[in-house]
Amino acid sequence: MQYGTIVRGTFIDRPNRFIAHVLINDKPETVHVKNTGRCRELLLPGAQVILERSDNPARKTKYDLVSVYKEGLGLVNIDSQAPNKVAAEWLKRQPDISFIKPEYTYGTSRLDFYFERKCNDTVKCLAEVKGVTLERNGTGYFPDAPTERGLKHLKELTGAVSRGFECYLIFVIQMEGIDVVYPNTETHPEFGLVLEQAAASGVQVIYLGCRVRERELRAERVKTGYHMPDD
Repeated sequence: MQYGTIVRGTFIDRPNRFIAHVLINDKPETVHVKNTGRCRELLLPGAQVILERSDNPARKTKYDLVSVYKEGLGLVNIDSQAPNKVAAEWLKRQPDISFIKPEYTYGTSRLDFYFERKCNDTVKCLAEVKGVTLERNGTGYFPDAPTERGLKHLKELTGAVSRGFECYLIFVIQMEGIDVVYPNTETHPEFGLVLEQAAASGVQVIYLGCRVRERELRAERVKTGYHMPDD
């Protein structure tokens, strides 16, 4: 996926989940943050950030904060809408996938994708996508905050496997140099437990390593298999 008009700025502060104050061309601006997660290790005073300028004159804010430079790591995309777009582009590039439907209602959840894979017969598949922005000592972790929604979706996928679906959890890694993601049991122990149970039941885990640029986020590397920190 690619962004339109981008500008660079310097992060000042974040008074709430939805907005931040950024210095753009030496002028303080209130901008929309396209991620309601904590991002505490990223959005630090003085950090260099990338923003996309909106062409909607009716908006209250002219800019969306989409990426931030992290010392020792480089550019991290924090746009929470980007992972689904990246995953959709990646799915469309797979030669054995013949049909894709986003935002598919299954059980009591709306999962990110239903798709069909051509093998000898048509294989019905479900996928949930999670964006990864948390890095510690060169390793990616998810989630960066407790996620009841994430638990619900994992349990839904686990149940769907027993009903004949091929199910996937897709981690879109929104930074370079990281190829696998560990469950962040320090922040949300239950997520690690439920992920382990899901993987044991047959939910397949895919890690999409991305090319991260100021104007672009694209899946370029693929790794599969459930990983724990001591693997």
